[in-house]
Amino acid sequence: MTEGDSIRIVLADDEQLLRYALGALLSLDGVITVVGEAADGAEAVTAVLRERPDVLVIDLEMPETDGLHAVEAILRDAPDQKILMLTRHARPGVLRRALKAGVRGFMSKSADPELIADVIRRLHEGGRWIDHDILEASVIDDSPLTERELDALRETQEGHSIKEIAARLHLAPGTVRNYLSSAMQKTHTASRQDAARNARARGWL
Repeated sequence: MTEGDSIRIVLADDEQLLRYALGALLSLDGVITVVGEAADGAEAVTAVLRERPDVLVIDLEMPETDGLHAVEAILRDAPDQKILMLTRHARPGVLRRALKAGVRGFMSKSADPELIADVIRRLHEGGRWIDHDILEASVIDDSPLTERELDALRETQEGHSIKEIAARLHLAPGTVRNYLSSAMQKTHTASRQDAARNARARGWL
């Protein structure tokens, strides 16, 4: 197989040992070539926009810019980028956001490397893949929060003020306060920051 026939991937994971090991195992496939690596979400964005890989394989849980924020940024600039997201935790809100953003593959980090390689090939060919266990966990969604309340809590989680949230969501500040007040009532918390932490802990964000 020639260089042109290989599947070029960028591999993003903050755990260096795991990143190196997975990269080495995937390379044994004979088809997959690791053309870039990243230790956090910001590096992943830079690597993908520089290398333009066939598939990005990215860990969801990373410091600073996490995997989900990274793929949302990447897909704004490269909407056709094929992405396989790996995670240890299947939170309903995360899966919904990932699929809405355009992520085509979602599977457990504990999956066999041979299966990960197979899914990379599948995505490269235009297919999709959601791990059965992740899909099963994601449909158990007891969130009482509306999408707009979740949007406001996500922005709160990022440390934005009411005024900043209003500008980012194209809403009036009073409307944002109403959404956050409602979220606080539904999560039985005393502040919007506590409401955001509560929602994240319960898998709603």
